[in-house]
Amino acid sequence: MAKKITAQIKLYVPAGQANPAPPVGPALGQHGVNIMMFCKQFNEKTKGKEGLILPAVINVYEDKTFDFIIKTPPSSVLIKRAANLAKASGKTGKEKIGSITKEQVESIAKQKLQDLNTNDLKSAIKIVEGTARSMGIEVVLEAKKVENTPKENE
Repeated sequence: MAKKITAQIKLYVPAGQANPAPPVGPALGQHGVNIMMFCKQFNEKTKGKEGLILPAVINVYEDKTFDFIIKTPPSSVLIKRAANLAKASGKTGKEKIGSITKEQVESIAKQKLQDLNTNDLKSAIKIVEGTARSMGIEVVLEAKKVENTPKENE
């Protein structure tokens, strides 16, 4: 007989850096899960992906055991990494802060395809392009550098 799931927890955790501190500890502790066991297993599975924030879906069973699935990083994180940016634009639609190429968009779409709500690569590319556009990042055919606007008090 299959175990009964009592809770499903969704967390965003930096790869290889899970620890009992918030948000991991409180989220798992309230369901009686062994927090250190989760941290060790998560860190082991995410070795080599340091620097990325990974979504994890944790199923907690009646006997307080658990299993988890690690999904691909959010599109916004992959886009910022491809564009070499720390954060997205604060003025979406008015300010372009960077650019990525069609090839970069396609590689991100291929990586995200399993977690998106489509099985078609063309649709996945459109989803990633829309995310980039909403972040103030331009999608171009070839790599080019977007110049920063000069500051007023210089």
